Amino acid sequence: MLLSSLLNAAGIKMKPDFDPEISGITIDTREVGDGFMFVAIKGAHTDGHQYIRQAIESGAVVIVGEYLPEGLNEVQFIRVENSADAAGKIASAFFGNPSHHMKVIGVTGTNGKTTVATLLYEVLRLIGHRTGLISTVENRIEEQIIPATHTTPDAVTLQSLLADMSAAGCEYVFMEVSSHALEQNRTSGLTFAGGIFTNLTHDHLDYHGNFMNYLKAKKKFFDQMDKSAFALVNVDDKNGQVMLQNTAAKKFTFSLKRQADFKGKIIENNLEGLLMELNRREVNLRLAGEFNASNITAVYGATMLLELDELSVLKALSLVTAPKGRMDTLRDMNRQITFIIDYAHTPDALENVLTTLVKIKACNGKIITVIGCGGERDREKRPVMGLKAAALSDEAIFTSDNPRSEDPDTILSEMMNGVPMELKRKVLIVSDRRQAIHTASKLASRGDIVLIAGKGHENYQLVNGKKLEFDDRKIVEDILSLSK
Repeated sequence: MLLSSLLNAAGIKMKPDFDPEISGITIDTREVGDGFMFVAIKGAHTDGHQYIRQAIESGAVVIVGEYLPEGLNEVQFIRVENSADAAGKIASAFFGNPSHHMKVIGVTGTNGKTTVATLLYEVLRLIGHRTGLISTVENRIEEQIIPATHTTPDAVTLQSLLADMSAAGCEYVFMEVSSHALEQNRTSGLTFAGGIFTNLTHDHLDYHGNFMNYLKAKKKFFDQMDKSAFALVNVDDKNGQVMLQNTAAKKFTFSLKRQADFKGKIIENNLEGLLMELNRREVNLRLAGEFNASNITAVYGATMLLELDELSVLKALSLVTAPKGRMDTLRDMNRQITFIIDYAHTPDALENVLTTLVKIKACNGKIITVIGCGGERDREKRPVMGLKAAALSDEAIFTSDNPRSEDPDTILSEMMNGVPMELKRKVLIVSDRRQAIHTASKLASRGDIVLIAGKGHENYQLVNGKKLEFDDRKIVEDILSLSK
């Protein structure tokens, strides 16, 4: 594609000094090839403008950026006000504006994004639609699985992935939209057919600085929607209506507790699943917990706004299961112990899971929770996580999550700081996560539930710059194989 055509399609009003054919676009110098455009973006930790010379040496013929370092005047430079915003728009134009040819639905919020996006993907596949998924766990083009590196990929990768989905004939794409992605303009250049807000609780304050900045990042998603899209928000969360304040999109609500356009009601709730009413239509589900009832209501609402057949949707909902690492349930049939692996890594998510388990556990059963907090992340939530685990469990084992470069013992100490003296007797500290899971298994007896929280689908542990193989589920499976 000629540079002039690409700039025009991206809405950048600039006449280039010469008009080369652009063979590819990237924001990563390691991917630069002959004839490439390199977009220099200021990131949280590095500034892409520092690597412009390296990009040129690797074959870049055009540089897009906010400034050009001294001594590089010979290159074709396209100056823009915001490189991150420009990257999305240019990439969209380069890949043929793929989001214009499919219905792309974004899901944002602190908790529930993966579940809602994945269930929508599964439901539409079951009723016969070609569908794509972009999520924390994995990306999918129909049945093809593409490993996920971020909740929301960078702008160029995202547009390339959407182009592949469009080429595969996908009619719908369901994607998680993280606050980091919104703050960094990774969704620039996308046209959304709809957006869903799940909830907003304490998370990522290490990045956003404070809760208000976090809220504004989420709200930006809805502020940027046009009148052809729909905005579906959870009004059980006080921030649901805030998300709708400045959007041009058509406004809709869902709720378990209030009047709403899409109303869910729990009739039965146990480890086997839920019996619910959705707008007075009864449906059996294979997901458990009030938080999942809310997620299901969001999925139902979105499918109705997409004008899908209600009976087909309800039938599909009765068949789907939770995504990997979200209330994964394994049972020791000999000892009659239930193990649950869940991604809950925020105070609210942990409370939601534990509250559900308290309600549905056996009369004499105990809840034993294995939990940690990630290193180099929001430190404010550590004592809160510790308190929630101790208060809502019969026994809690504090252990490592992804300590990264931090001392695990420091993280565990900060978690313990949130536990009042009268609850400390319920807490063990076992810094080695494998040992912690084995300890929980040994402490458990008939009718007990062992919750292993925080990592969910992750099959690795980040320790001192190394990505080590580690999978909570595999450890539990090994324990179960020894119990047979």
